Amino acid sequence: MAGTATAAAATAAVMTSRANQANGDHHHRRPYPPPGSRPHYLGPSSSYSSSSSSAASLKGCCCCLFLLLTFLTLLAVAVVLVIVLVVKPKKPQFDLQQVGVQYLLVAPSVATGTTASPAAAYLSLNITLLFTAQNPNKVGIRYGKTQFVVMYRGVPLGVATVPGFEQPAHSTRLLQTRVSVSRFNVLQADALDLIRDALVNDRVELRITGDVGAKIRFLGFTSPRVQVSVDCAIVISPRKQSLTYKQCGVDGLNV
Repeated sequence: MAGTATAAAATAAVMTSRANQANGDHHHRRPYPPPGSRPHYLGPSSSYSSSSSSAASLKGCCCCLFLLLTFLTLLAVAVVLVIVLVVKPKKPQFDLQQVGVQYLLVAPSVATGTTASPAAAYLSLNITLLFTAQNPNKVGIRYGKTQFVVMYRGVPLGVATVPGFEQPAHSTRLLQTRVSVSRFNVLQADALDLIRDALVNDRVELRITGDVGAKIRFLGFTSPRVQVSVDCAIVISPRKQSLTYKQCGVDGLNV
């Protein structure tokens, strides 16, 4: 009987130990997610996949932008080639046709002191410039605003402005502008030359320069800007208040 009681006690102890272990495992085990639900854990492989997708999307956008710019560049080149081959544009002609002298006066200014040499000379003038614009092309030309500088021995005296305009094909247009200078101070470096030219030689040589910008219009398209440099030399007689010499030329054609 004693052995039977001992065996029963041992069996009960083993069962109690297993029950306690089962209860401990139940408390420490993570609960299972309910059926049909998805885990929210994103591992390293998921982050790498998202980064790769963003990089591929950015690369695709860059490729599309590059292809678009290439297409627009090729289209612009094609339009220019069509204009050159079909229209065969010619250089526009811009010339100084007439110069009207209303007033030109040179007044020496003698320095007070021991010398009688002029320290400066004052130049006043009022002249009208008449330009001729010729369009020898089959299409119209659009001219931009142009400024012509009037100079004496490289010294700027004034500016003559010609506003922008459009000129039809095979046409000629006259453009008039005026330059007015009131007592421009020519310093001693050029004062002697100016007084000698005006009072002794009766010829004051002026230079008129400017860049004329034009664009050819064809079927709604506008060509790149074509620039023509105009350079004119004129000689004015102060005594006669008239123009005695004029020579103009085109320095070159720049695109």
